[in-house]
Amino acid sequence: MTPEPRTLHRLEKIIALFALAAALALTIGFAQAGQKRKFQPLPPEDTEHLFLRSSVALVQDAVSGETVFAKNSGAVLPIASITKLMTALVILDAKVDLTQRVAVSDDDYDLLKGTRSRLRPGAVLTRDELLLIALMASENRAAAALARTYPGGTGAFVRAMNAKAAALGMQDTQFSDPTGLSPANVSSARDLARLVLAAQRQPIIGQYSTRESATVYALGRPLAYRNTNGLVRGGMWDIGLSKTGFISEAGRCLVMRVRVASRDMVVVLLDSWGKYSRIGDANRIRKWLEHTAAVKAT
Repeated sequence: MTPEPRTLHRLEKIIALFALAAALALTIGFAQAGQKRKFQPLPPEDTEHLFLRSSVALVQDAVSGETVFAKNSGAVLPIASITKLMTALVILDAKVDLTQRVAVSDDDYDLLKGTRSRLRPGAVLTRDELLLIALMASENRAAAALARTYPGGTGAFVRAMNAKAAALGMQDTQFSDPTGLSPANVSSARDLARLVLAAQRQPIIGQYSTRESATVYALGRPLAYRNTNGLVRGGMWDIGLSKTGFISEAGRCLVMRVRVASRDMVVVLLDSWGKYSRIGDANRIRKWLEHTAAVKAT
C-alpha cells in the first residue's frame, strides 16, 4: 500500500530534522574535542607542542619554585655573559665602595676571544658605572676591571664566585673568569634559576640589568650604551631582571625575571642558535603562559 503524499512529506521532514540534529551534535563534539586539544596545558618536559629553538629551557614560578616548563634543565653548558650576574653579586657582597674610581688597564683586555671594547686603557669610571655597563651592555672590560680591583685581585674574585655558587646550592656550576668569555664557566638551567632568584634580592642588579640605555664619560668622551636584551628595549615586557650572553661554545643565552600572566616567573634559555632565536623563544613562552592562564580562568 503506497503512503499518501502528505504522509511522505511528513516523513521526509522528520528524517531531515534528525539528520540536522545529528550533524549539529557531531560538529559540537569535534569543536569541543579540538578545543580540549588546543587549550590543554603542557606538562613539564613536554616539548611536543611548545617548539623552542633553545637547547635548554626552564620556566619557573619565582615565588613558589614550581617548574612550569623544562627542557634539558639539568644539562651543564657554558653560560657566557650570564656569568656577570655572579660578578655583580660578589661585588655587592664585598660591600666595596661603588663610588671609588677605577682605571681600566691593559690587564682588562680580552685575551680569550679578542672581543672589542670602547673602554680604552686609562679610562676612569666609578665602580658603580662599571657595574652598570657590565650588567646592561655586557661590557667585558668593565667586568674584568671590577674583578681585578677586588681585594686580593682577580684570582680571589673567581674563588669568591665559586664560593657564592656553592653557598647558593649551584652544584652544576663552575666559574673561571668574571666576564663569561671562558667556556669553562658552566652551569645548568636549574642552577641559573637559583642565581636569578639570588640576584633579584639585590635591587641594584634588577635596576641596572633592565635599564634601556646609559651614557658614561671616559677620557673626556661620552660613551653611549644600550641594553643587550631587545625585549627590555622594546618596552612590551614587565622585566624585573635580565642578562644575555653569547660565545660560540655557549650559543645565545638569556635569563630573566618577568611578570607574565599575573605571575612572577624565572625564564632561562641556553644554547639558542640564530640571532633572534632566544627572543623568539621568550615570546613563544610568554604566549603559551598567557594562553594557559586564560584557559584555567574559564
